[in-house]
Amino acid sequence: MRQFNRGDIQGPYAIPNGPRIGSPICEDAWYEDVAEAMVESGAEILVVPNGSPYFRGKFDYRMNAMVARVVENEVPLVYLNMVGGQDDQAFDGGSFVLNRGGELALQLPLFDTAIAHVDFTRGPDGWVAASGEKTALPAEIAQDYRAMVDSLRDYFGKTGFKTCLLGLSGGIDSAIVATIAADALGPENVRCVMLPSEYTSQASLDDAQAVVDALGCKYDTVSIAGPRAAVAEALAPLFAGLDEGLTEENIQSRMRGLLLMAQSNKFGEMLLTTGNKSEVAVGYATIYGDMAGGYNPIKDMYKTRVFAACRWRNENHAPWMLAPAGEMIPVAIIDKPPTAELRPDQKDSDSLPPYEILDGILEMLVDNEASVADCVARGYDKDTVKRVEHLLYISEYKRFQSGPGTRLSRHAFWLDRRYPIANKWRDNS
Repeated sequence: MRQFNRGDIQGPYAIPNGPRIGSPICEDAWYEDVAEAMVESGAEILVVPNGSPYFRGKFDYRMNAMVARVVENEVPLVYLNMVGGQDDQAFDGGSFVLNRGGELALQLPLFDTAIAHVDFTRGPDGWVAASGEKTALPAEIAQDYRAMVDSLRDYFGKTGFKTCLLGLSGGIDSAIVATIAADALGPENVRCVMLPSEYTSQASLDDAQAVVDALGCKYDTVSIAGPRAAVAEALAPLFAGLDEGLTEENIQSRMRGLLLMAQSNKFGEMLLTTGNKSEVAVGYATIYGDMAGGYNPIKDMYKTRVFAACRWRNENHAPWMLAPAGEMIPVAIIDKPPTAELRPDQKDSDSLPPYEILDGILEMLVDNEASVADCVARGYDKDTVKRVEHLLYISEYKRFQSGPGTRLSRHAFWLDRRYPIANKWRDNS
């Protein structure tokens, strides 16, 4: 209702020597009265054109709604859905035909464009669609991965970009983003850049090299040691006598963002960001640093799902993937403890709860809109829940300034979940 004015309900249109058709457009079909009014005024088949965006579990949600329209009105229904990406939305297709009683007559694939011929014949109880192909639906993790690939591919196509770059750290997030980009754009159009500091381990250098070797994409190394020393020297008179800490860590991240954006400007490559939903939620990312960039395909994927997506991609390949088959994300990357490598022996768990706990709490607070008391009743420590809730609220300003990314859930940041930045409300339960 923010974008459209409500119009009058329209009656059916007639096809010569054929049925009268009612077309509830997209969300119109979610309301009982629109389809009912069309059928009452003579519609014998409902044809529903849609731009219905993907989120996890969306197909069952829309199928149940359309079965309800068919059962209520006792007419067949043709559900047509678009395929492709638009900004942070992925449209997953999956068009289908239902006969009276909600019987499935035809099911087209998710995410792939397809054309099917459907014969309708008039029987004693009205029009009936002939039974046709019924394509099986991919697993949930496969749908998520396809949504990220398709939305990234179309975002580039519609904005005119042909190539991308990203900072490849040797960690799991940048590894999966590199793989998604290579699957979407082709490895020849992806350039990975390692930006090491004195805290970058040899293991990270080796793991990053293994990713680019497997993908076959371009690879460059630009050290941040010199720029970091220059910044430290410039700030030394102001910071004299103060202990080093988060400020100096953020300088490293911002130096990387600066050097990556300079390359993006110079070479006309879109910079991809690599922060997962867990980090985006609690602010474990540096604004104007590793948050710099034009698109983030994993923005709505929690860290634990990133691990699952890596394992799935290593074991699966499909014609729509432009990168090679096989192990693209080395097992060493998946198995090692996550770290930002901004200080000696740093681990994400130094600052955050273990990701299986953090993601469980975030799924409750964000995706399920649960209370602190609900989380505690589920078995989570109250102090930990309160701390996560605090980080969630104080990081809102960062999310307001972040790039777009593929929507995978019903509570994606910005589109579905928007809170005031200046917000003193807290759940004290």
